[in-house]
Amino acid sequence: MAERIEDLTVTYVEDGIETTKEIDKVVLSKGSWTTILFRYQDWDRAKGSYGPEKYTIRRYQKRGGEYRQQSKFNISSRAQAQALVDAFQAWLKDD
Repeated sequence: MAERIEDLTVTYVEDGIETTKEIDKVVLSKGSWTTILFRYQDWDRAKGSYGPEKYTIRRYQKRGGEYRQQSKFNISSRAQAQALVDAFQAWLKDD
């Protein structure tokens, strides 16, 4: 478990292989409830290389001095990410 926001990651290593490689992250909110947007790639064992970029939004709650993941939303493709961006831009333009 992570004690600091900076230590939260989606990186995952299995059998010495970084099967999930974090590329970047943006902290969207801080506090006892923290929200982070991660950009990452998964290792494709069959191809021996990393696959396309993916994105995930994770919510963490700090309890007992440690952050624990409470929920996540995976954005599985660039097209889905672009659709989210387009929707937000349209909504925010109306304000």
